[in-house]
Amino acid sequence: MPRPKDNSRRFIKVRIKKDDQVKVIAGRDRGKTGRVISVDRAVGKVLVEGVSMIKRHTRPNPSKQVKGGIAERESAISISNVMVLTSGGVASRVAYKMEGSGTSERRVRIAKKSGESIDKRA
Repeated sequence: MPRPKDNSRRFIKVRIKKDDQVKVIAGRDRGKTGRVISVDRAVGKVLVEGVSMIKRHTRPNPSKQVKGGIAERESAISISNVMVLTSGGVASRVAYKMEGSGTSERRVRIAKKSGESIDKRA
């Protein structure tokens, strides 16, 4: 008997945010670094600037001001294939720590390897 389709979206817990500097740790672009352009929590993928480049053939569409040709753009890669870079350029896993006290308490992302804060507002 087939399982009923579940239309509710389940999001993956992600410790990587937009504008983070990340390093690719697996795949054909292993070793490259770049800035995260977008995070798709529904499918667990990220777009990283200058990584996993593909060629996209586009047909010209004058009504939408689209010029045709072969355009190069980023392709999504799995979140498990990237690690966050610290300010020193060291790839690290991400942990959370509570900072502040009482009503001003907030969750801050820290690098597991060095213990330094990853969040820019810290």
